[in-house]
Amino acid sequence: MVRVFVTGIGLVSALGKSLEDSWQNLLALKTGIKLHQPFPELGIIPLGLIGQQPSDLSTLTQMVVNSALQDAELVAPLPDCAVVIGSSRSYQASWEKLARQMYGKDTNPELLNLETWLDTLPQMNAIAVARQIGASGTVLAPMAACCTGIWAISQAAMLIQTGQCQRAIAGAVEAPITPLSICGFQQMGALAKTGAYPFDVNREGLVLGEGGAVLILESAELIKQRQANPENIYGEILSFGLTADAFHGNQPEPEGKSAIAAINQCLERSDLTPADIDYIHAHGTATLLNDRIESKIIQYLFPPQVAISSTKGASGHTLGASGALGVAFSLMGLKHKILPPCVGLQQPEVDLNFVTTARECEMQRVLCFSFGFGGQNTAIAISSSNLIY
Repeated sequence: MVRVFVTGIGLVSALGKSLEDSWQNLLALKTGIKLHQPFPELGIIPLGLIGQQPSDLSTLTQMVVNSALQDAELVAPLPDCAVVIGSSRSYQASWEKLARQMYGKDTNPELLNLETWLDTLPQMNAIAVARQIGASGTVLAPMAACCTGIWAISQAAMLIQTGQCQRAIAGAVEAPITPLSICGFQQMGALAKTGAYPFDVNREGLVLGEGGAVLILESAELIKQRQANPENIYGEILSFGLTADAFHGNQPEPEGKSAIAAINQCLERSDLTPADIDYIHAHGTATLLNDRIESKIIQYLFPPQVAISSTKGASGHTLGASGALGVAFSLMGLKHKILPPCVGLQQPEVDLNFVTTARECEMQRVLCFSFGFGGQNTAIAISSSNLIY
């Protein structure tokens, strides 16, 4: 099997406009969640905004892609680099704006600009990345709710493992702070009123956040060919598991059977057992139902000593990008041998080994989970980058 390594990361979040800033603020138990009112017609709510106003998807994507290339010491054009960039909301903000222009009270047909609407179709962000880096090979644009980020990284790893390419840029970017997203989650009763507190007895719900993370994945052979600095390698992608509940549009299956199947798939494909895992980056949305079921799954599958945290209490829930951020933070943990903390957790609902403050740990193998609407379940296994030279 071809080995796949992460040689660069680009990340932007409410915690910081770079991977290093976000990481340091996370370790310091800071949160990017603050009270905002970005839309006059809606009330003040906690949000994980990068700036004072909602960000633009294209701008965020360009930022993380450029950062990832720089981190991996790569220069465009990269014609043979596969592109797997996903988003669960994609250009929804642009479509909402267009709808307001078309159907609002003060509609002026002369102000409508329909010439660029094709550039806002869901797959166009991935295509824009291909143009940005001069890639002319495989381009994929996964859209799988909260599972999008891990799904994208898994697809990219599979392209390399099956010999279809030797390098890929993969991840997800999300700019979901829109009136429709806010109102939709409010109608579901899923939004928090003060902040995000994953796995806490007093958790209120999720907090929407914006941001993205993309990884540069390369085969061991290519890394050797270009003589990349082994100290710049974050870790190895081992394998993944992808399943669906076929149960409900937005509620997870109560027993977590399909999620358990995804985790077991991932472990088996990685030649690992539950006892081999040192740390789990949980989905941990801070909603009542998700955290309760996820806790049961972890208790059922894993020994009590496995360390667990969710970083959504610091970044907010970036929806489709959340899994990619989780993998990026986990890779930083592997590289620096530090467990990332579960910001916002004060009083755990269940007896698990939650990481409430950053602490050193000689961890070697990590799992990251994402569970999305439609009953989609993803798990990905990563490990320290044992020297490939």
